[in-house]
Amino acid sequence: MLRRETLAIVAENKIPTPCSCKYKPWFDLTLLVTSHLLLLPVWLVLWTIIPILIRLEDRGPVFYRQNRVGKNGHVISVLKFRTMVEDAESKGPAWTTDKDPRVTRVGRLLRRTALDELPEILNIWRREMSFVGPRALDVEEQRYLEGIVPGFEHRLQVLPGLTGLAQVYDSTDDGHEKFRYDAEYLQCMSPWLDMKLLVLSVRNTLLAGWDHRHGKPAKDVEQSESLNSESQFSDEPD
Repeated sequence: MLRRETLAIVAENKIPTPCSCKYKPWFDLTLLVTSHLLLLPVWLVLWTIIPILIRLEDRGPVFYRQNRVGKNGHVISVLKFRTMVEDAESKGPAWTTDKDPRVTRVGRLLRRTALDELPEILNIWRREMSFVGPRALDVEEQRYLEGIVPGFEHRLQVLPGLTGLAQVYDSTDDGHEKFRYDAEYLQCMSPWLDMKLLVLSVRNTLLAGWDHRHGKPAKDVEQSESLNSESQFSDEPD
């Protein structure tokens, strides 16, 4: 539940200044090193099994590359495990819809566990992303939401994250709700909140509890089609 002061700030279009994020570099680096040392067998299994499963299903490429908006509007390039059929952008709207038939069987499992995001670990090593923060959106989706949600561009005053307050708690996939949760995170960010969100995220992955959303609203899908974002920036919808 969002704090009342946060809702008031958003309603008045007064963007909060983020709390100190000086802890982020050492927090991310410590987590990267310790998780890879302690869970090395798990990483090896995931990086081996997932590509094999993707290739076995349709013989298509394992990865796809997408441009997303990072801190302060800087565009970053991310890799993800492919979860849709090849040329998905030519077979439907730019944004994923409810029960989208373009999602492969392996892709559906990857989305439910969020393991399709695993290659973005590389962006954390490069300090383009953090483990926790606002979600880095596709370039055209970011621009579209900036046009309908006042102040939306200010949510990325910090590095975007693999997971975050909006990713964990927002089940609507609505731009206004996403912005409210991200504004809350900017006010409350701390190592303790990050650890809580990471624990909840791991739980969601183990229970296949991600990607329960009902797709973009119809009006947003129509708008995204007119933007034609995926043909310019990625191999498949997000």
